[in-house]
Amino acid sequence: MSIDAKQLPPMDVEPLFLQSNFFSDIDREFARLIDRLSGSGDSLVALSAALVSQARGEGHTCLNLRAIAGTTLKTSGEEDHGIRLPDDEKWTTALRTTPVVGRPNDFTPLVLNDHGRLYLHRYWRYESSLAQAIHDRANALLPAADHDKLVQGLERLFPAASDADLSQRLAAATAAQRKLSVITGGPGTGKTRTVVFILALLLEQSVNTPFRIALTAPTGKAAARLQEAVNNLKPSLPCDTSVLERLPTEAFTLHRLLGIHPVTSQPRFDRTNPLPYDLVVLDEASMVDLALMAKLFDALPDNARIILLGDKDQLASVEAGAVLGDICHGASVRKQNSPATKSALAECIVQLDKTHRFRDSSGILELSQAINNGDGTGAGKILQAFDFGRPGVRGRELPPTRDLKQTLHDEVLQRFGGLIGETDPARALRTLGQFRILCALRKGPYGVEATNRSVEQILAEAGMIAPRQRNYAGRPILITRNEPSLKLFNGDIGILLADPMSGGLRAWFATSDGDVRSVIPLRLPEHETAFAMTIHKSQGSEFERVLMILPDRENPLLTRELLYTGITRASQQVELWFREAVLLKAIEQSVKRSSGLRDALWPANPAASRTTN
Repeated sequence: MSIDAKQLPPMDVEPLFLQSNFFSDIDREFARLIDRLSGSGDSLVALSAALVSQARGEGHTCLNLRAIAGTTLKTSGEEDHGIRLPDDEKWTTALRTTPVVGRPNDFTPLVLNDHGRLYLHRYWRYESSLAQAIHDRANALLPAADHDKLVQGLERLFPAASDADLSQRLAAATAAQRKLSVITGGPGTGKTRTVVFILALLLEQSVNTPFRIALTAPTGKAAARLQEAVNNLKPSLPCDTSVLERLPTEAFTLHRLLGIHPVTSQPRFDRTNPLPYDLVVLDEASMVDLALMAKLFDALPDNARIILLGDKDQLASVEAGAVLGDICHGASVRKQNSPATKSALAECIVQLDKTHRFRDSSGILELSQAINNGDGTGAGKILQAFDFGRPGVRGRELPPTRDLKQTLHDEVLQRFGGLIGETDPARALRTLGQFRILCALRKGPYGVEATNRSVEQILAEAGMIAPRQRNYAGRPILITRNEPSLKLFNGDIGILLADPMSGGLRAWFATSDGDVRSVIPLRLPEHETAFAMTIHKSQGSEFERVLMILPDRENPLLTRELLYTGITRASQQVELWFREAVLLKAIEQSVKRSSGLRDALWPANPAASRTTN
């Protein structure tokens, strides 16, 4: 039996959905708050509030009423606990009559737009302001540059010897002429190299005027990699010394760049106090959520440029939104002769297709492309069980849980055994970067926590570490909370080793200039063992070899984006342990996040409103 949501009891008799575990505590409390504010006693309003809160927690920026209207919402495994949602028209009409639900630009806790999307007010504000800011920058051309000097710089820095060079040159020309440019492409397509050369090009154009550049990324690890890339590529730039000396020497996390308060989440820099830069380069843009991206664009000076770098096919941000994917929605149609090609935003986007990390015959490249295309059959052929079907790729049947530790045994001793006796921190960190175990999930017998325990048990049984000892020489660690005072940020990887001078145990981290530094373990922020990491945490990293372990059953978190991200962390070899049915289901599933940003940026009717309305 199901219950019509229009016949739910008034809130003075708490409805079933607030008593079940279908919603989280925060969803239920938000529903109760909205009911008190509305004063209507209509449990449909409370249910809508709980649903929009749940949607945000699942990464959606809004609740698409039209997508779920008329369906049955089950609040438990029991069929007779289902709640039948009203049809779209009835639902919209009911919400429009309550004081807590307004239209766009109304100052109400919930916003319902004309497309049937229900928002928390702040997320409607983030989305609409970001859409407007992107449109404004996409449509704004910069003052004419010195054409001859620009052409000379493009020819010198980006010689058109191949299609790959042509796409990089196009990206550079776009960045030189527009306030907004987006460079997207898979791993190894030269995104970072391209942007470093773009920096040199732009500095040449502004040789007689100040040109302040900020390098930023969503995590400390990504910021360090961007900074390292600039330092490594600087000697190869065919530019005058005066240009090289003006290249930025430090990259910041987005939170640090914006001066975001750790408690209030309010930024120091905003529209009234803009950032003091002429160009902001944001790397790993796919990891940036809607709220943070909106704050960044809000803080940009009117005349500043922004360059977004990222792989649009990677996992989206952990928080709500899939901003880079929404922005790049028209990137593929730019290559076709379609109406979208005339879009100003499409002219800001350049996709780099030629990979320099993998050979054309690389199984990693073939496998990642098959996964990205949703081709489960093709991926299965590449992953021929128990044999290397393509160079660099191996598939293996997932061992049962009772055999997992034994199956890991030889790999663990071969790949991690050398870390335990290593005494040189720089060499240990290089060794650690060569191999990593990646898991799809954190919990469960095939998750990160269980895998790290298995690795430590194997090392302990081999006499390499003391059983049940938390800190030991050779323990890799992953920082999970920012600590700016120590210049340690979420995602940073380090290793515990004895100090060559004192003999005491210290945590060692690589610096952007190729050196190492250490921190006393007692001063470390929150961290965890990192023989194995989640695929989410591995974003922005590169390892020579990867062992990726999928769970033994289907899970909504297993998507083609997750698989693609994990596979492409490896530069030379990837081994995948899986069950065929689970792998095929994961490739079939694609991340779909409810958002109005894509429609606002790429309206079916080009004359449509530019903002979420």
